[in-house]
Amino acid sequence: MMAREGAHVVLAARRADKGLAVERVIKAAGGSAQFVQTDVTRRADVESLVDRALSTFGRLDCAVNNAGIAGPVNVPVAEVEEDEWDEVVNVNLRAVWLCMKYEIPAMIAGGSGSIVNVSSIYGYKPSPIGHAPYSATKHAVIGLTRSAAIDYAAQHLRCNVVAPGFTLSEMVGPGEEGPDAVLDEIVARHSAMNRLGEGHETAAAITWLCSDAASFVNGAVLTVDGGDTARMY
Repeated sequence: MMAREGAHVVLAARRADKGLAVERVIKAAGGSAQFVQTDVTRRADVESLVDRALSTFGRLDCAVNNAGIAGPVNVPVAEVEEDEWDEVVNVNLRAVWLCMKYEIPAMIAGGSGSIVNVSSIYGYKPSPIGHAPYSATKHAVIGLTRSAAIDYAAQHLRCNVVAPGFTLSEMVGPGEEGPDAVLDEIVARHSAMNRLGEGHETAAAITWLCSDAASFVNGAVLTVDGGDTARMY
């Protein structure tokens, strides 16, 4: 979606096969894209990623920090193992901060910028499925983003959050056996529109936040959840 709007897109992910596949799709449609294999939990990888974007395209205007893992599910707080807690915090929170640490100076050097961090509906409410590390980190992403929004607003840098509800993805979707009864329960409980979200719906919100159309939107949390958080029961 960013490429269709004319952006030169730098794709960052651990899995080269997936990243290169997206790069090919964008280029086949006439867009501009470059994949850089990156583990966002590693400082050297993140620094190299930003340097690559700058050396290839000359500036960094927008960044979307979207890496995340689910962590333990259906596990009460006191039963979460320390290594499980550390892994979720490292990917879902520390990596977002680490990316911002290198993205922000690049944007300020260019005169302006927009960062969108991806939280979750569980960034401002508890999860009903024993999901404490995930929920805690997604709350923290909102606090981190809003803090940065205030820190750098005078330097023409905007920082916002998108908080998706349950959206079809590798994390949420039918299992190998086909439609999952758990998904039916998720839809019934969490979507007033009686369906899961689709990736392009969250992408549209992110693309808007990165654009000049959102030039006075800073420190906001845009929920894309089909009405889940507005439900009364």
